[in-house]
Amino acid sequence: MAILLALFAGSTLAQKPETVASADKLQAAQSPVAPPASPKPNPTADPALSTAESLVRRGLLSQAEAQTRQFLDAHPESAEGHYLLGFIFFSEIRQEYLGQQKKGGASFQYNDSVGANLAALRDAKARESLAELSAGARYHPPNAFNLKIVALDYLLLKDNSSAEKWLSDSVKLNPNDPQSWFYLGRTEYSETKYFPAIEAFEHCLKLEPKDVVAEYNVGLSYEGLGEKDEALQAYQNAIEWQAGGAAKSADPYVALGRLYLSQNQPEKAVPYLVRAVAAFPQISLAHEELGKAYSSLHRLPDAQLELEKAVQLSPARASLRCVLGGVYQREKMTAKAQTEFARCSALQTARPAAPSSSAQPH
Repeated sequence: MAILLALFAGSTLAQKPETVASADKLQAAQSPVAPPASPKPNPTADPALSTAESLVRRGLLSQAEAQTRQFLDAHPESAEGHYLLGFIFFSEIRQEYLGQQKKGGASFQYNDSVGANLAALRDAKARESLAELSAGARYHPPNAFNLKIVALDYLLLKDNSSAEKWLSDSVKLNPNDPQSWFYLGRTEYSETKYFPAIEAFEHCLKLEPKDVVAEYNVGLSYEGLGEKDEALQAYQNAIEWQAGGAAKSADPYVALGRLYLSQNQPEKAVPYLVRAVAAFPQISLAHEELGKAYSSLHRLPDAQLELEKAVQLSPARASLRCVLGGVYQREKMTAKAQTEFARCSALQTARPAAPSSSAQPH
C-alpha cells in the first residue's frame, strides 16, 4: 500500500513498496510512512457545531455526524456545517483504518492492498467528504485546513494531481503547517517530482526540526534522483534522530539496508537490518530485506529463516514467495522450491487489477 494513510496506519494518518497512485494507503516507495498526527478540525462558532466538534475529538463520529446533519437540516447554507461534516466523513475513514490496523498488527501498513469492503468504504466516504467540502465552498471560501482535507480525500481516491493542487493552495494560505508540507512532499514524490518533494520536506523540517519521518522521505527523494550519498546521509540522520525520541520506525533502517544491497554491499546492510528485525519483529519487509542480504552473502540457512518469517507475516505476497523459492532451490530443497514457485505464480495470476478512480476535481 504504498502513502495511503499508512494514510491511517499506527496512531497517525498514513502510509508503502509502491507509489501512492497504485496503493491503497499512503506509503513510501519501498516501505510505508507514518506521517504527522491527524489533523484537528478548526474551531467553530455555532454552539451546536461546537458540540459536534467535541464529539469528533472524543472519537464519537456517528454521533458527531448525526448532530451535524441535524444542524444542516435547519441551516443548509452553513459553510461551517458542511466543512465539519466533510471532515467527519474523512475521520470515519481514518477510524476504520485504525481499527483494521489494530487487528492486523504492525505489518498491516506494509501490505500492498486492503480488503474490498474497506476499499469501497474508503472511496465512498472520501467522495461524500468532497461533496460536503464543495458544498461549504459555495457559501464561504475554504481556509487552509479545509483545502488540506480536500487534498487528503483526493489522495485516498488516488488522484495525485488534484491532491497536489489543493495542498499547494493550502500551504499558500498557511505556510506554517508542517503536515501540509509533508503531504505535499509525499504527493510530489509519488509523482516522481523529487526536487520539489525535497523542498517540501525541508519546509516541514524547518517547522518540525529533526522530524524523523520527513528526513526519511528526504532520503527516499534523493534515492529517486539517484543521489545515493545524500540518501544515505538522510537515512543515517533519521536513525540518529529517533534514537533519543519516543517514536520509533523501522523504515530508516530498512531503507538504509536496502540501499546498501542495491550497491552490492550486503555486509554493510546486515547490521541495520538486524536492528530493524530485533526492534520490529512483526514487519515482514525487515525480514525480507535481511533474508536477501544473507542470501547475497551465501548464508543460505539464515536467509531461509528470515524469508520464512517474512512469508508467515505476508503470505499473499507473490514476489516474496519467489525469493524464498530461489533460496530453497539453491539449498537443493527441490520440492519446497517448486511449491513456493507454484504459490508465487498462483498469487500473481489471482491478483486483481487495481480499480481506477473516477473522482473528478470539485
